[in-house]
This record gives sequence, C-alpha cells and structure tokens, in this order.
Amino acid sequence: MATAEGQRLQKLSSLARAALKTVAAKGEPVTYRDLAATLELSPPNTIRQVTDALEYLMHEDAAESVPFIAALVIGRARNGLPGPGFFETARALGRFDGNLENDAAAYHAKVLAEAVRYWGTNGA
Repeated sequence: MATAEGQRLQKLSSLARAALKTVAAKGEPVTYRDLAATLELSPPNTIRQVTDALEYLMHEDAAESVPFIAALVIGRARNGLPGPGFFETARALGRFDGNLENDAAAYHAKVLAEAVRYWGTNGA
C-alpha cells in the first residue's frame, strides 16, 4: 500500500487491532461507535473509517488463518451483530456461506467465541 490513503488505513487498522486485543481480553464485544471513540476518530464518516479498518483486518486474519478480530465489533442497533459488511467480507474470504436473515446470528456467535478465545489469550 504505497498511497497515502493506504498507509492511513494500515495505521488505523493497526491501532484498531491493538484496541480490539484489549476488548478480547475482557470477553465482551464493543460497538462501532465505541471503537471510533477509542481510536479518537473525527468526522466525517467515523463509522466508515472503522468499517474500512475492520475489513482490512479481516483480510489480514484470513491470510494468517486466525479468527476474525473484527467479530468483536457490533452495531448498537443490530441486536448484538456486526453490520452486513462483516458478513459480506467473510463471504468474500470464504468463511461464511449462509444467508444474513437465517444464519448470521449463529455464525457470529461462533466467530465471536473464537475471536475472544484466540485474541483474548494470544493477542495480548
């Protein structure tokens, strides 16, 4: 990633991973808004900045064959689930083959538990 935008995304993703390792150690997910606040992001598009960083992390995690640390981030109004982009990226990376209406909650519960177990102990 040679562009300034690419470098910014890489740096933001690194900061997000560090923050999410702390979240994993606590064993409870965090909202997109809370992660944006932790990362001290400023408008415009703070949630979009978070989701871009999380998708970047998902690609890294898939390449390393480790649980998605992004599973630790949920939407405040989504009944404890991440946004649709999480599932779309997981599908694109070959890790989710269900549908959003029927399979998202079970899939997320599984990957959230994996993320807490892996990143809560190995990530610190």
